[in-house]
Amino acid sequence: MPDHYVKATDELKTMQQIIRQLLSSGFAYEKEGNVYFDIAKFPAYGDLSKLSRGEMYIISQERGNDVHDPFKRDPLDFLLWKKSTPGEPAWSSPWSDGRPGWHIECTAMSTKYLGEQIDIHGGGADLIYPHHESEIAQAEGFSRKHPFVRTWMHVGMVYYKGEKMSKSLGNLVWIKELAKKYSANAIRYYLLSHHYRAAWEYRDEEMERAAQTIQELERRVGESDSVPEHEFRDALSHDLNTPFALEVMQKTKNPSSLHAMMKIMGFQT
Repeated sequence: MPDHYVKATDELKTMQQIIRQLLSSGFAYEKEGNVYFDIAKFPAYGDLSKLSRGEMYIISQERGNDVHDPFKRDPLDFLLWKKSTPGEPAWSSPWSDGRPGWHIECTAMSTKYLGEQIDIHGGGADLIYPHHESEIAQAEGFSRKHPFVRTWMHVGMVYYKGEKMSKSLGNLVWIKELAKKYSANAIRYYLLSHHYRAAWEYRDEEMERAAQTIQELERRVGESDSVPEHEFRDALSHDLNTPFALEVMQKTKNPSSLHAMMKIMGFQT
C-alpha cells in the first residue's frame, strides 16, 4: 500500500512556500493577484520536450495556457497562482484569493514527500509539455539543484477505433469487462506485448491472439528444452523491452526457466 495518500487541497501551504521562494529568487513575478513563472529565467525550459517555441505556443493554447494574457511577460509563462473570479473555487494567499496552477500542485507534493530529486517520474506522453516541462522548471528553480528527475518514463497513448482513449470521449475498454472473457494472464500478456513508450490501438482480434498465446505458454511449462535466459534479461534491461521479452518466453521450453520468466513478468503460474 502507498505510504501516503496525498490531496492537493491539503498542500496549499507547501505550494505557497515554493511560490514565495520562486518569487524571491527571481524565477517568478506577480501581477494583479496572479503569479507567473518567468521561463526567460530558466534557459533549460524546453529541453525535455525538445519542442520549438512555435510548437509550444500551439500546444499551450490547446491545453489551457492563455497565451494572450496581458499580464504575462512572455506568452509561454505559466501560472503558479491564479486569482479567482466570483463563484470560482478560492483559497487565501499573499497575492489574492485564488487557486494554484496545475503544475505547482505536482511539484509541491513530490518535493514534500519524495524529496528534491526523484529517481523515476512516469506519466503519459501527452504530459511531457507543458506539465512535466513546467514541473522541472519549478522544482529546479526552487531547489537550485539538477536534475529534478533522474529518469523520465513516458507511456505511449492507447487508441480505440482510431481515437485516443479518454474519459471525455467515453471510448474506454475496461479491464473489468475484459476479465469476464479473458484470464488475468491473457490481459497482462496483451498489455506487455506493446512497448511502454509506443502508441498502440486496442483491437479485439489481438486480444484473442494474446489469450491463445498465453494458453500455449502455460501448457508448455511442463516441457523441457534449452533456454536463452540472457536474452530475456537483456530485453528487460534495454528500456523495458517487454515485447521482445515475450518473444524469448515463447522460445523457452525449460519448465523452471519459463516459470521464472513468467513470474518476473507478473503472470500467475
